[in-house]
Amino acid sequence: MALTAGESEALATALSGRVAGEVLAPSHPDFERARTVWNGCIDRRPVAIARCQSAADVAEVVGFTRDRGLPLAVRGGGHSLPGFSTCDGGIVLDLSPMRAVRVNPEARVARAQGGCRWRDYDAATHAHGLASTGGLISTTGIAGLTLGGGIGWLTRRYGLACDNLLRAEVVTASGDVLHASVTEHPDLFWGLRGGGGNFGVVTEFEFRVHPVSTVVAGLAIFSLDRSREVSHFYRDYAASLPDEFTTMLVFLTAPREEFVPSELRGQLAVAIVGCYCGQVDDANTVLAPLRALAPAVDLFEPMPYPDFQAMFDADLPAGDRYYFKGGFLPACSDAIVDVIQDFMARRPSPRSELDLHHMGGAVARVGDSDTAFADRAAAFTYNVLAIWSEPSGDEANRTWARAFAAELDRLGTGRGYVNFLSEVSGEGDLRGTYGDQRYRRLVELKRDFDPTNLFRLNQNVRP
Repeated sequence: MALTAGESEALATALSGRVAGEVLAPSHPDFERARTVWNGCIDRRPVAIARCQSAADVAEVVGFTRDRGLPLAVRGGGHSLPGFSTCDGGIVLDLSPMRAVRVNPEARVARAQGGCRWRDYDAATHAHGLASTGGLISTTGIAGLTLGGGIGWLTRRYGLACDNLLRAEVVTASGDVLHASVTEHPDLFWGLRGGGGNFGVVTEFEFRVHPVSTVVAGLAIFSLDRSREVSHFYRDYAASLPDEFTTMLVFLTAPREEFVPSELRGQLAVAIVGCYCGQVDDANTVLAPLRALAPAVDLFEPMPYPDFQAMFDADLPAGDRYYFKGGFLPACSDAIVDVIQDFMARRPSPRSELDLHHMGGAVARVGDSDTAFADRAAAFTYNVLAIWSEPSGDEANRTWARAFAAELDRLGTGRGYVNFLSEVSGEGDLRGTYGDQRYRRLVELKRDFDPTNLFRLNQNVRP
């Protein structure tokens, strides 16, 4: 039952008396802005937004919401594709004030609060010439990305974001503040690395960091009539690359920029995007075969790592409409390329694209059962990105993305990547995503740490 305006105000007032952070009721002048999230498809109205300042605040909000039987949405960076970081008729637990990052360069460790975005984290670690795997754009929150696994530009050399997680501070459904690591609550630590936000609110992440400062990164763009040639090249090229080079094959609209030949601007094209994090002097050798293919545009150059992390931020602005579907593929086969070319030619929005991420390297060297991440053996992860601006395009773009993903899944491994899913998956879908054995273990963890399913606004594992 929806609360009246008076009941919402009273609830916000009661909660504000229990936390140090600010609590916004619908009457607050900042409420309308504060309730919006990155994906413009999501339009929900919580009864209050609690801007937490500490783990103690988080525990109070968790207990307050649980005791009143209200929905609870946890917001880190607010980038949740299905809109899990907000809700109708419940409480948004907003971690955005908690964005401190502390770096110990001698120990090669960074501690970051749960409201950080990768731009916060990267700025702090880069000051010491260090980094760990983050997302693909800098506005993504560290929490959601890490808990779902965490594919990024350093993946092949340093593993997923969750592979670099050393310890997590977690507020559970009971309001307890726990620490999870390989020695403290190791089962919970296993579930946090790929199992999403099912088990509690992570208020602090401790990551292992690595010497990364200047990278050689960018993209090479080719005209669409060379897509078969480029795809064949990429299949062999990716298989030969050292771990230092993380790449992806992208079908996209060429930018309308001066550095793009006029005949290619605004046209569907194919690109190879990548980040080389080894010795800068060695990059030219690794890039030589790609450059020998004579791309129409070659933007690979040395740059600070955080600059590359932010290079594509403008392509995915807050407020536009997004629908993604993703999964794992065993190869970059001709059949897969045929599907990609067919669907990209029929995309309803010129802003939509297909990203084929090369996996392997450090990701594959972690044991398949060591974390909850779904598929470490896959050669590639795909992401269908439907991107548009107007609500009138919702049905056409979602239908296109679903059909596209269904065809790729027919050629895939049967697993999905939870961070690339825009729809709430049912139990059967999630079981298929994780596999029976991994899913059973996640269910057992859920029963231990969240038996009433308070944390259900996620790709939900039911107890």
